[in-house]
Amino acid sequence: MSIFHNLDFFPSKPSSSSKCISSALKPPLFNCNERQTSTPNHPPKMSVAVQNSSHIPFGFPAQVPPHLAETDHIQRCLTQLRSKTQGIEKYIFLNGLKERDPELFYKILLCNMMEIVPILYTPTVGDACMNYSHIWRRAEGLYVSITHKGRIREVLRSWPVGPAARIAVVTDGSRILGLGDLGANGLPISIGKLDLYIAGAGIKPSTTVPICLDVGTDTERYLNDPLYIGVRQKRPKPSEMDAFMEEFMSAMAEVFPQLLVQFEDFSTDNAFKYLDVFRSRYPCFNDDIQGTGKASLFFYRQFVLPFDFTFRLVLCRRSLWLYQWSTPVFRSQRAPLSEHKILFLGAGSSGIGVAKMLMSFFTSMGISEEEAKKKIYTVDSKGLVTLDREGLQEHKKYFARTDYHGPPLKKLAEIVEYVKPTALLGLSTLRNAFTEDVVKLMATINKRPIIFPLSNPVSLSEVDFEDAIKWTDGQVVFASGSPYNPVEYKGKVYEAGQGNNMYQFPGIGLGAILSKAKLVTDGMIEKAAVALAMSLNDEEKANEFVYPRLSRIRDISALVALAVMREAQAEGVDQNVLYRSLSDANLLEHIRSKMWEPSDNILDHNSRL
Repeated sequence: MSIFHNLDFFPSKPSSSSKCISSALKPPLFNCNERQTSTPNHPPKMSVAVQNSSHIPFGFPAQVPPHLAETDHIQRCLTQLRSKTQGIEKYIFLNGLKERDPELFYKILLCNMMEIVPILYTPTVGDACMNYSHIWRRAEGLYVSITHKGRIREVLRSWPVGPAARIAVVTDGSRILGLGDLGANGLPISIGKLDLYIAGAGIKPSTTVPICLDVGTDTERYLNDPLYIGVRQKRPKPSEMDAFMEEFMSAMAEVFPQLLVQFEDFSTDNAFKYLDVFRSRYPCFNDDIQGTGKASLFFYRQFVLPFDFTFRLVLCRRSLWLYQWSTPVFRSQRAPLSEHKILFLGAGSSGIGVAKMLMSFFTSMGISEEEAKKKIYTVDSKGLVTLDREGLQEHKKYFARTDYHGPPLKKLAEIVEYVKPTALLGLSTLRNAFTEDVVKLMATINKRPIIFPLSNPVSLSEVDFEDAIKWTDGQVVFASGSPYNPVEYKGKVYEAGQGNNMYQFPGIGLGAILSKAKLVTDGMIEKAAVALAMSLNDEEKANEFVYPRLSRIRDISALVALAVMREAQAEGVDQNVLYRSLSDANLLEHIRSKMWEPSDNILDHNSRL
């Protein structure tokens, strides 16, 4: 018997993720051995497709076109999708498709990642969240309300999966993307994130739990909206919210004993607080604080190491990683690591999270914590963050400057002139904050200016890709939070890197689930960044890509999962000790085999047209 026979939350069949599933339809049949009943609203169920459509019994209700099997239903669905002109219309269409035929939905998603991910997640999911009370059509997630306090366990037990649940994405809707406090409208962010876990890492759909904590909203227009689906009250005081979260997390661990929790889009203060409170007690992590930071850390590991480190060895307890730093972009950045300075526009949970991850990278390269901290400058709505500022928020104090004593620097251009950064990162959600003079100033300071507008969605991006290319004469090293189309400039086509944490969190989740990690440690997330740094293929390096193509996400997630599992073993937080004896090659093969795949039969006995 296989030592993996008990891991039945993933299918045991080998994965075929490297190949796009064929869109050819096999002719569907009704099951002639079952008695068929139908109503106008509930047509007869389809049997698994068979080859000979001539077997359809005489006189069968004509609810299915007789020649449907001769057509390409995947292409039909894509044509319908592409006929929609608005992103929100496409989102609603895909939402309905997932309800009618989830296998077909995920099949289409896997074969069209570049097209569909921006609809299911950023940027379109922002529109879906803002309008969710108006476009709501069916129950598709779990709402845990502040009114459920004292009986949260009972509410969680209403979710049909029970102990089989493996991963939950939890939001309280207080800071959805850069759109503010959306309250109960925030559920689509959890749903979209889990769709990416399913598509990106092969997590089985039935083991996922999208959750919105409906604790109120401070946004008046939602409280006054007659269609608003959430509790109509202001957000609770910190003490009440803390007690609610304690009950919620305790109940989650009891009802879903093997569950990994990802916190998503909590307000900045609560994001840091609840991560700190729960990370040592439950398997959980915060993607905004940790995932985005590691996606940016990947860039520095890949492109900004000192040039003489052509090869660098990273020794893990069970793996010896060898990776090469020799891309054209890397070769252009010859400045020693000690000379790099990073300027952050945005000092919220994502900005500070990324800054901490980069500082961790600097210290891992032998720089002291104090020196590493000096390399990072943060800017918020009031200007350069300095420690002498009155009323400075607690989470901003760590990186607040103590070495500036002049008049307050409020304009970004003058801050860039003062700092002379090698990299400018935007996590501010301020549209076009990186103005032409700022970008050109970065290009004057640096031969290859590093500019990352990481705010989501595109409507809140600090600078558009085309402008960044033109204003730097094509010299910018660019990565954005949301996708951009390729840009042609002076006869050359440039592709934008997407510094999306989708490169990180699916593999982190998969590795934590498979290893049955008791906790998600900083080391596990950092090793995920190392694995991502190894993932660029030769073609991507030749084209000076900052990040790999999203279409390879499953291969990338498998490598990330392997690194996460090895680090969990090294730190002793893994509970699935059977994996410890496997070689890297065998474990990687097993990880790929555990990735869920949609059925090969587009219309099976559970499908409804």
